[in-house]
Amino acid sequence: MAHIDLGLDEAEHPGITGLMRYRPETAAPLNALADVLLHGTHPTLTPGERELIAAYVSGLNDCTFCASSHSAFAAAQLDGGMPLVESVRADLDSAEVTPKLRALLTIAAAVRHDGRSVTTAMVEAARAAGATDLEIHDTVLIAAAFSMFNRYVDGLGTVLPPDPSVYAERAQWIKVGGYVR
Repeated sequence: MAHIDLGLDEAEHPGITGLMRYRPETAAPLNALADVLLHGTHPTLTPGERELIAAYVSGLNDCTFCASSHSAFAAAQLDGGMPLVESVRADLDSAEVTPKLRALLTIAAAVRHDGRSVTTAMVEAARAAGATDLEIHDTVLIAAAFSMFNRYVDGLGTVLPPDPSVYAERAQWIKVGGYVR
């Protein structure tokens, strides 16, 4: 049970979904932010890559709901599917991702720890691997936003779905329609 009474069946609305229903006035801008960051048009980073950044950060933050949901969302949109997502989350250094994505995920991990942990050397390495300033910017923003989302979900003690298949089901919905309805 969540730390506060959400006034709904938490099993039907686990994680952030229950929180969004509890407070729709904050849900709208939070969903809009998630949509821009993860689903909206981007000149170079695919939705799957952006979802992978969110999943990676959420996993590092030990936020089971967000890590599981965004892993499913990334897997539904990446050619490597769930095996690729799991390999990144288990060991970034040996995962089969491009050097650019590895450098961006390294920056994301630093942001999740502390924004000041991002170094000039990390940014230079990302640029050397082909990352643009926009990609670096958006990676930092995704990592910062998901650290906030993770703390929101876990800070209120939300419940996990009773059936983990809900993540894959929701992934198809997100893939097609994004975060704003």
